[in-house]
Amino acid sequence: MATKIRLRRMGAKKNPFYRLIVADSNAPRDGRFIEEIGFYDPTKQPEVLNIDEEKAMKWLATGAQPSDTAKSLLRKAGVLAKYHESKK
Repeated sequence: MATKIRLRRMGAKKNPFYRLIVADSNAPRDGRFIEEIGFYDPTKQPEVLNIDEEKAMKWLATGAQPSDTAKSLLRKAGVLAKYHESKK
């Protein structure tokens, strides 16, 4: 089972917020997921980004591949830098 770290769209029309989830790569965007590891709200000023670093590190270590957007959010939160440091 290939796992992905990606965003799940929530909220109302024209007022989205996103949950950062770990899901099977074949699951639909807003469908079944394994675990929620954070959330992102781009509509607030400043943008709200909250990621559980422990869960994110666990899933990255087990081989979950982040999507492009999820990767940029993980980089912004500093999780990817910590992950690469722990691999050395």
